[in-house]
Amino acid sequence: MAHAVTERPKILGVRTLDEKRVRLQRRLVLVVTVVPFLGFVAAVFVMWGRGLSATDAVIGLLFYLFTGLGVTVGFHRYATHQSFETTPAVRGLLAIAGSMAVQGPIITWVADHRRHHAFADKEGDPHSPHLDDGPGIRGVAKGLWHAHMGWLFSDEQSSARRWAPDLLKDSMIVKIDRLFPLWLILTFALPPVIGFAVTGTLAGALTAGLWGSLVRIFMLHHVTWSINSICHFYGKRPFAGDDFSTNNWMLSIVSFGESWHNNHHAFPSSAVHGVHRFQIDISGALISALEKVGLATNVKRPTPKQLASKGA
Repeated sequence: MAHAVTERPKILGVRTLDEKRVRLQRRLVLVVTVVPFLGFVAAVFVMWGRGLSATDAVIGLLFYLFTGLGVTVGFHRYATHQSFETTPAVRGLLAIAGSMAVQGPIITWVADHRRHHAFADKEGDPHSPHLDDGPGIRGVAKGLWHAHMGWLFSDEQSSARRWAPDLLKDSMIVKIDRLFPLWLILTFALPPVIGFAVTGTLAGALTAGLWGSLVRIFMLHHVTWSINSICHFYGKRPFAGDDFSTNNWMLSIVSFGESWHNNHHAFPSSAVHGVHRFQIDISGALISALEKVGLATNVKRPTPKQLASKGA
């Protein structure tokens, strides 16, 4: 007896890619995920018995901060949720920095994330760990894998016209989006160039490339993806809601405050995610610093009354 084919429900603002586009996308995803992982393995091997030089550590940390905050402050809190306003120069710098994190062009990133909030942990969410995960430990693992990075291989694409029409009207953002290949070249090339300039040796360029390019991208990828997976599965939920977002303090520093994810889903337009005392939020602190020097205005924060109304 033939089995009936279950058609996927049609989601507003989502289109299915053709087979050729899907193959190309999956190959590109493999490259940008596997190559940094191989670089991480190589860096650990090189470091074994030799240690990590101060030059490589500084280069790696500075690029992690620059590109990571480009995602959290630029792509996420500014472009996606419009939690503050800033100058064109800062806006452009944040967009370029986020692009150099190798998580996709800014308009695509924003479209996916706005869709995530519209359908959080429901049918239509591009990376929920709670959809079609099946029973038992195997189902949990399957759901977490999908939320962490499996969704990157999907044949679905969020429509920028539906989810990011404002960015499509922003000529500077559109130009930065189209120049994404250039930001890829720079993010891989700049660390070894700087390493060579500082040390004057090819070995110095190689190790700076390993730590400042590959390891940094590998670490930042998995920290960002952990917000999609871990922070929708493990942690505390001080604010009740219709999704499964959680706060996870262990990721707060390396994610620059993004892991206060339950707070974020409760107040998505807030520029600050660490809304309570001792909740470290480096991204929120940067926005506050920009505000103090006049480079960030109309910074949105939940009021005590709003916090109380949500139950925390």
